[in-house]
Amino acid sequence: MPVRPLNDPAQYDDLVDSWWDLRGRFAMLHWLAAARARLVPLATRPGSMLIDIACGAGLLAPHIALLGHRHVGVDLSATALPLARGHGVLAVRGDALALPFADACADVVVAGEVLEHVTDLSAAVAEACRVLRPGGTLVVDTIADTAWGRFSAITAAERLPGGPPRRLHDPALFVDRAELVRLAAAGGVALTLAGLRPSALDYLAWCAGRQRTVRMLPVRSTAGLFQAYGEKGGS
Repeated sequence: MPVRPLNDPAQYDDLVDSWWDLRGRFAMLHWLAAARARLVPLATRPGSMLIDIACGAGLLAPHIALLGHRHVGVDLSATALPLARGHGVLAVRGDALALPFADACADVVVAGEVLEHVTDLSAAVAEACRVLRPGGTLVVDTIADTAWGRFSAITAAERLPGGPPRRLHDPALFVDRAELVRLAAAGGVALTLAGLRPSALDYLAWCAGRQRTVRMLPVRSTAGLFQAYGEKGGS
């Protein structure tokens, strides 16, 4: 693989053949997609739309297929979008900082493993809240801007099977949790935060080839990998 700058989106194009390899370089993204889907509610009306920001190759799709939403994805990667479409996602090319959607059009907005990659957190959160209708649900997972976040996501995870490729993250972009909560509140969404970690037993079984996936378990600490979710107020 070419040596790219930190956080270079071209790395996803370099690794396009790895997206749906359950033992490949994006394995942990599959585990996280399953955990993310647990926070997605059932559709409550016909035509309910879920916007999947930074949808990649559509890894969320199989986990929400029975929830009743029209799954619309947006991503910068031109190579990932055809793969997402092949898994039933209505995928368009676009930027998380300027989403190509109307105000209040989505019943659910999901931003999985993207906020730690954006250069303008305020704009990304504002856009996610803008396209969410009142009463809709916002679901996020990302990495905290802490010493533990940097150690667990880069120093440790980049050296472990299933962890992210090296140089995929720039720790300078990791997310200040209080700032995330404040920005979402400004957009009308009150967030609840919860930590995540892989099941150690599942991970050992996965490494040994005895298990296809690894459960992500909730933990009290949000100092590393964490989820955030909430409902947009108003009517």
